[in-house]
Amino acid sequence: MQSQTKIFSQLVRDYMREASLVLPAGTSVGELIAEMVRRKRTSALLTDPEGRLAGIITEQDITRRIALRCSGEEPATAVMTAPVESVGHDDYLYVAIARMRRFGWRHMPVTDPEGQPVGIIDLNAALAVAAEQILRQIDRIFHEDSLDGLREVKAAQVEVAAELFRDRVPAPEIQAVLSDINAGIHRRVIRRSLAAMRESGWGEPPVSFALLIMGSGGRGESFLYPDQDNGFILDDYPDSEHDRIDGFFIELAERMTLELDQIGFPYCNGYVMATNPLWRKTRSQWSGQLRYWGRKRSEIAVQLSDIFFDFTCGYGEAQMVRELRARVTEMLRASPGFLQEMQAEVRSQGVALGWFGRLQTETEKTEFKGKINLKHRGTLPLVSCVRLLALREGVEATSTLGRIGALHAKGILDRDAQDYLTGAFRHITGLLLRQQIADFKAGASVSNHVHPDALSEREKDILVDSFRAIESLRDRVYAEFTGDVF
Repeated sequence: MQSQTKIFSQLVRDYMREASLVLPAGTSVGELIAEMVRRKRTSALLTDPEGRLAGIITEQDITRRIALRCSGEEPATAVMTAPVESVGHDDYLYVAIARMRRFGWRHMPVTDPEGQPVGIIDLNAALAVAAEQILRQIDRIFHEDSLDGLREVKAAQVEVAAELFRDRVPAPEIQAVLSDINAGIHRRVIRRSLAAMRESGWGEPPVSFALLIMGSGGRGESFLYPDQDNGFILDDYPDSEHDRIDGFFIELAERMTLELDQIGFPYCNGYVMATNPLWRKTRSQWSGQLRYWGRKRSEIAVQLSDIFFDFTCGYGEAQMVRELRARVTEMLRASPGFLQEMQAEVRSQGVALGWFGRLQTETEKTEFKGKINLKHRGTLPLVSCVRLLALREGVEATSTLGRIGALHAKGILDRDAQDYLTGAFRHITGLLLRQQIADFKAGASVSNHVHPDALSEREKDILVDSFRAIESLRDRVYAEFTGDVF
């Protein structure tokens, strides 16, 4: 039943309780203890001047660190536990369970995207949602951070996807879980790489930075074996420091991409990785790059933007990523011709539908002959057209369904178009995911190709309708961006 696996689609915010005692970190120890006693609380969350979670003090801290050692006048910062592990309120529930089980905790603070405490998640409340076999999968997903442990995490994804699919969880929700697990692997690899660099004498990162995850990972739409699409945003620094600072991040990028490849994320054939200077820039350099793309509108820039514009923050300073998203919106508003160039690229992405509604199959590549490429002739044109409309309208969502919903809310897509396109995306991704799971279990190469004979007549009919909806969207996008109705 789906109730056994809903933990992979439920969010922390739906199960947390209110953070009952939140105080500024500058509060004196005496005042803090008095407030805990008055409100009968066993712990207190402490915040910095910006309201972000800075630390925690529990009854055990009072016993071990405060009793008989403090006068009571000291600030809480002197005795609090910091940094404190927390979980985001938009994180999946399984993430909170995994962290608490791993560290042996009964509770964990919950924060919003700005790092401000908004609640507490209790292990018992979360466990009530999970079945025993699902707990085993969660423990596999949060295996130890060794290279072999992370390989085990990657392998566990397939079983998680298969179980969710058996429980009839919609494919886009499974993709979101896979993308979330992959993002977690990226974060753990970066932490491993930074720790190894410290031990090797590199020290701490010379400037703050953020990891960009692009492509399907950025949209939250990963299938079983996505390749690497990543980059870095670095805080600005003096030109005189370039060799030293960029040298640090070259080393980090090389370590990160190598480990990701060893774990199961192949190197990107198009070299869209942080090891490439094109995808490793300072905040100012990224802004300059966007302005250049807007002025030049070259074919290469359009092709690169197809991957880049779906970026999300994978690690580090999320504010840098939000600023970059705002820069993208500004560039496209100032350079509407860039979207017209993108439309020309999208126009070449046709669906696998021939005359009289017949499904078109591969005819050239021997290994795929007679099969339908559901990615390149199905989801790709849909994703690209929806992206174009979303970028034109300043929609900040990156997922395809999120963009479709936002475009409907803005009146760009009517209810029928929203329903047809949402249904098309769900159906095609479902067929793709089912095939990839079957390929993996059969020991075959996991691909994006499905044989029509593997589909029921009803599935074929829905697929034809899905392709027609995408074709209609392509025609609309062509007309709106070119003014040509033919």
